[in-house]
Amino acid sequence: MIKSKAEMKIENRENMRGGDGVVSICNILEKDEYKGAARLLGTITLAPGCSIGAHVHENEEEVFYIIEGTATYNDNGKTEILRKGDSCICLSGETHSIANKEAEGDLVLFAAILTY
Repeated sequence: MIKSKAEMKIENRENMRGGDGVVSICNILEKDEYKGAARLLGTITLAPGCSIGAHVHENEEEVFYIIEGTATYNDNGKTEILRKGDSCICLSGETHSIANKEAEGDLVLFAAILTY
């Protein structure tokens, strides 16, 4: 299967998980297009000042890979700066959030929520 960018669904979520601004999610593949155990395979774009609020994952884990920009990442209460090429994972039972605190430029990341 090949899927062009024009075929990918884009969702805009306001104040996602209690965060600031609007988060844009591009679903690379929809759940019915693959057989693996995942809830999300996509890219997430956060404009300057936007964020995804702190939340816990249960019976799933989320992987982020930074494609563009600089992220302020909350890893179980510890703040880390992630840059292009960095990755992180939030395992089941853990808490995380992510923000674009930069004055200019979008934060773009690949996200996969893996379920079990």
